[in-house]
Amino acid sequence: APGVYQLASLLVELDASDEASRILCADALYQMGWVEEAHRLLLVALSKNPQRSPILARLALLQLKKGFLYDGNQLLKKVIKTGDTSCLLPIMDIFKDEDRKLMQTHCHFRALSLLTNKQEDAG
Repeated sequence: APGVYQLASLLVELDASDEASRILCADALYQMGWVEEAHRLLLVALSKNPQRSPILARLALLQLKKGFLYDGNQLLKKVIKTGDTSCLLPIMDIFKDEDRKLMQTHCHFRALSLLTNKQEDAG
């Protein structure tokens, strides 16, 4: 991860508008345990492109990791509203095991809650 971070940082310096390098840099920071730095970098990327699913999904995980369930839910809703959920599966490979389980469990229980509420409304 440190080598990836150094390379991605150089790429960001060469082209500050390169979103892929910024995301790669944030992923490397996350892998090294520098969650706050990764969060800040993703917020900068989000400010430039507020509807990018890969950025929103990563931010959702970081919010859930911090215990901010409401914020995590809002970010996940934005990912779903963009219609581009294809980023979720590859991102799960980047997440650490405990964070992958956190995201899967959270999404599973949230989906069950939504389904239960819809069934109650219909019944």
